[in-house]
Amino acid sequence: MRILVSVFCLLLSLPLWAHSFTLTETHVAFRDGFFQIEMRCDLDALALGVPQESDDQALYDALSAKTPEELAELKAGLTRHFERRIRVRFDDQPVPFNVVLAPEARFATAEVEAEAAVPSFLGTLVRFEGTVPAESQTFSFFASRSFPAVKLIFVDAPAEAQVVPLPQGARSEPLAFRDLKPPGAATVFGRYTVLGFLHILPKGLDHILFVLGLFLLCNRRKPLLIMVTGFTLAHSLTLALSVLGIVQLPSRPVEILIALSICYVAIEVALGREYRMRHTLVVFAFGLLHGLGFAGVLTELGLPEGQLVLALFAFNIGVELGQIAVLVGAFAVFGWWRAKAFYEPYLVRPASVLIGCIGLFWVVERFIG
Repeated sequence: MRILVSVFCLLLSLPLWAHSFTLTETHVAFRDGFFQIEMRCDLDALALGVPQESDDQALYDALSAKTPEELAELKAGLTRHFERRIRVRFDDQPVPFNVVLAPEARFATAEVEAEAAVPSFLGTLVRFEGTVPAESQTFSFFASRSFPAVKLIFVDAPAEAQVVPLPQGARSEPLAFRDLKPPGAATVFGRYTVLGFLHILPKGLDHILFVLGLFLLCNRRKPLLIMVTGFTLAHSLTLALSVLGIVQLPSRPVEILIALSICYVAIEVALGREYRMRHTLVVFAFGLLHGLGFAGVLTELGLPEGQLVLALFAFNIGVELGQIAVLVGAFAVFGWWRAKAFYEPYLVRPASVLIGCIGLFWVVERFIG
């Protein structure tokens, strides 16, 4: 029990992972033999070496208290950070670039230029600029894991080839930068399958806890398979309807209801309720909510025009693979003990209380946040 309490405290001390799939929007343009790359990130947080989710006002106040010399040192360190953690390649060869903090000239879209009304001392945009080597054919981009997942947006590319999402710490495939063409079906399928999987492991802690709750609720494999199948069908349905623009709901109430779904499953487990068919119906209803949550992430990532259905299907496959991995891991850890007398009172009940407390914390946090 002490271990569970310690884990709970640790989880509460960490940044909230549930749907914190924050993207580093990065606009790329090639013009007159030069390249310009604008990355959107919290420069205040990077300069102070704290998480991007840190309180903006606190960061602003901390930087405001710095002397000019201290600020100059922080900016120099920030420039070095970008030089070390960002790679721009042409024909697979790294190319040097200049780092311009808080650039005044922007070519980014109006959507990206519209920044939230929050305090920022150093701003939220950084520009990398340099020369495109003569006769170069391909371009690739890399941002280290010190940045969230990257959403590359090629400013002058055709609409269907404009957006390239990259998982955290991933390097883009070499792209023909002069005439960017739509990626092939295999590339789209692989790319969005990986993104879907990563949204579960490790990004989707709320979805992980819900699936673990189903695992604890049902001690028999067949009913568990029925519930998970219903959950899958439900979130696949609303994911498709939402991405296609047929169903639209505000994200905040959806996130609150998802947290409540975790609390519900945890309560059922803690009370020792045995599986009933009504559980499948309730899980199906909650699956509809989780699908809307997935849709918010996928919409933020962007979908390639002309290959929307393929990308949607691949993302869903990735999500399912992530859920299967969670269940396989649960069986690997707890499967040997499921028939033991101590399994229910000493493992299932404490674990359900832990899951329920985390879900309740998220309900409150999302309600007042």
